[in-house]
Amino acid sequence: MNEFNDKNLLIIANGFPAGTLSIHTFVKGNVDALKEHFNEIYVISPYPRWYRRELRDYSYDNVRVYYPRFFHVPIELFRRRLGDNFFKAAVKVIKREKIEFDLIHAHFTWPAGYAGAKLKGRHGVPLLITTHGLHVTRLENLKKRHALNTWNSADAIVNVSRKCVELLMTLGVPSSKLYYIPNGVDLKKFYPVDPFIARENLGISTRKRVIVSVGNLVEKKGYTYLIQAAKIIQKIRNDFVIYIVGGGPLYSRLQKEVQNLKLQEHVVLVGPKPHEEVPLWMNAADVFVLPSLVENFGVVNIEAMACGKPVISTYNGGSEEIIISEDYGFLCPPRDPECLAGKILMALEKEWDREKIRRYAEQFTWDSVVKQILNVYDEILR
Repeated sequence: MNEFNDKNLLIIANGFPAGTLSIHTFVKGNVDALKEHFNEIYVISPYPRWYRRELRDYSYDNVRVYYPRFFHVPIELFRRRLGDNFFKAAVKVIKREKIEFDLIHAHFTWPAGYAGAKLKGRHGVPLLITTHGLHVTRLENLKKRHALNTWNSADAIVNVSRKCVELLMTLGVPSSKLYYIPNGVDLKKFYPVDPFIARENLGISTRKRVIVSVGNLVEKKGYTYLIQAAKIIQKIRNDFVIYIVGGGPLYSRLQKEVQNLKLQEHVVLVGPKPHEEVPLWMNAADVFVLPSLVENFGVVNIEAMACGKPVISTYNGGSEEIIISEDYGFLCPPRDPECLAGKILMALEKEWDREKIRRYAEQFTWDSVVKQILNVYDEILR
């Protein structure tokens, strides 16, 4: 494997976990797997000034994480200004801390990728951008402007879905700089545990069939359709509970939907939990469900499979590249509670080969992902 022990890596990210704040945990997984191969890794993750919670800089091993505040403006109205403000926040940290780096890896096209492109111009070092999937579809209208300029400034672009590779090619990005590398899963954290033990540790029912979903409570996660599916399931069987793990702006609205449908005994909004607790919830499940309307990759699918759980998801752009066989789960159209209900009922009756599901997930290890990323680094550093 290529080693960069004399090199420093700069990570620019739209979000990075801080304490119990479990945003973009896949970026930290990436960094944790890369840190063994570099001298120093610097992570700069600017966050809005209006954000109530103060995020504190921290360090671990050879990783230094910085959270500068920046003036956040609506991306729909002031995309260029948002990117410039993000860039300025990163520059302040680099100057203050006297950071020196040999390579930039930006996560997401905007604003991190845009800031990375400007830093490349300032420091004359190679730039890799990871698009993280279908976020690029939101940028199609910028084909002739900032997004395409950002992609063309990059020395390499990693995509976590094959569809994104195809989309970027249609937008005019040279195929020579495009790579498909999926997100990874930490098999030391996500592995099979006896469901009975997991449920006892969580203090939830050991007698009912358990369905679990993990995600932010936002529109694109499609939880209103999972709640509607629960009402359909209730008419057929009564021995189930759906636990939705995660927080977000739709919590109150979804709670009202549960109450209006009289599903309090069958749908529980657990709220946000530390990422370290997520494997326990997945192991408590008979079935894992991700009802998203749009998904960049859907790493939670892989995490659930690593725990030996079948997954029910949708044709959302990412999940169909993971659930490639009904040996691993089922797929539904987005916004289709009838299909979700039917597939959940089927999954609860089916005898699953959970060892086979686990083995399938093992191909998505961070070690495998990092080998591919290091090869790309090696190419653009030459």
